[in-house]
Amino acid sequence: MTLDPLVREVAGAYLTLADAAVPGLVQGLYLTGSVALGDFPRRGGDIDFVAVSAVPPSPAQTAALKQVHARLAGHVRRPFFEGPYVTWDELAGDPADAAPGPYAHRGGLLAAVPHGRQPATWQVLARHGVTLRGPHARDLTVDTSPGELVLWARESLTRYWRPWWERGSRLLTSEGLACLGAEAATWGVLGVSRAHRALATGEAVSKTAAGRYARAAFGPEHHRVLDECLRIRGGETGGRLYTNPLTRRRDVLAFVNAAIEDAPTHG
Repeated sequence: MTLDPLVREVAGAYLTLADAAVPGLVQGLYLTGSVALGDFPRRGGDIDFVAVSAVPPSPAQTAALKQVHARLAGHVRRPFFEGPYVTWDELAGDPADAAPGPYAHRGGLLAAVPHGRQPATWQVLARHGVTLRGPHARDLTVDTSPGELVLWARESLTRYWRPWWERGSRLLTSEGLACLGAEAATWGVLGVSRAHRALATGEAVSKTAAGRYARAAFGPEHHRVLDECLRIRGGETGGRLYTNPLTRRRDVLAFVNAAIEDAPTHG
């Protein structure tokens, strides 16, 4: 795979900083998410990674990694370099059994959270991961049970997307106002589409592929907002389908709700 030059720049800068701060800790580095799935957006995308070590980082190493990510964010503000630090043993087991650990998020480092320890991350790594250091991704021992992905997708719809919809439905809140923007619109519509498809098929796909799946799976009343979010995701500057952000927000929330309500009939 030919990587976007910016992806190479950010990943290379990360390895240089990490190797200097915590020598020998990062034994494997793999790109997942949109980069691995061939769907790295022209604007607003992040670089998802999985960093692998023999043992979990110590508190001192975690503190050093926090500085690594702060310095990396100072070098390149966007895209964010986001992902979990896991061990080889954790990759071989159910991601739900992996202990909370460091997770890079929006230019910082959270010390002990479960984010990223998800079946979708494990599956994309095993099937599509881009190897920057360590054994080739396809040669790794990674637990990729489809049943685990279906369970994760069902829980994400109820525990993440339903509350997201409820918060976004209140206009005069930070979440409600955010839904007026293009980034939140595409995050909601394509994100819930990805969870819905995973629940229906047991497969993790890119957000663009999920949007195309949703267009075939849902009625024409939702096609306009799906097409608009796919347009935004693709970085197209012309051909806007909405001139009023309130109308787009209405359709975003209607689709997210429809995807959540439809999900129990799948999986």
